[in-house]
Amino acid sequence: MQSPPLTPLAAAVLHVGPAPERVLEIECGAGDGALFLAREYPAARVRGVDRSEENVRAATARVGLDPEGRVAFKPGAPRSLPYPDDFFDLVVEIDGRPRLSEAARVLRPGGHLILVRSNAGEPPGAFGAWRLRRGLASAGIELVESADAGDGSFSVGRLRGDDLASAAE
Repeated sequence: MQSPPLTPLAAAVLHVGPAPERVLEIECGAGDGALFLAREYPAARVRGVDRSEENVRAATARVGLDPEGRVAFKPGAPRSLPYPDDFFDLVVEIDGRPRLSEAARVLRPGGHLILVRSNAGEPPGAFGAWRLRRGLASAGIELVESADAGDGSFSVGRLRGDDLASAAE
């Protein structure tokens, strides 16, 4: 299994603030992204879900000693995340096919969504900026930043909420 592109993820987190308290990585694989996020946000609780129980076991084995339970992994599918509504401040998906409405469901208003793509084997423009912006808007997410970084690209969105709507008026 190839490691995910962490350079674009590192660039994307620069556009997230304030620091999240609860973070979710969807399709976490062996946990590289979730472990990076745990280091980036030392006060946050980081969760990872993956449809493969083998990946969940591998990611869990990498956590090591975690007496506070800050990092945890469980089986879950992107179409039906095993978490309640409005639970996370940050949701991340690396090289997945995002289910934007489900990501928005578990994201609290004002929370951020990061989508990361590696460029390996993809033609230029494969991320489809127009299509992405349209998909995000239909899920109530405003695109904050989108750029190439290192070995891939990233997009950062922010879920609209009552507090954001009144600030924009």
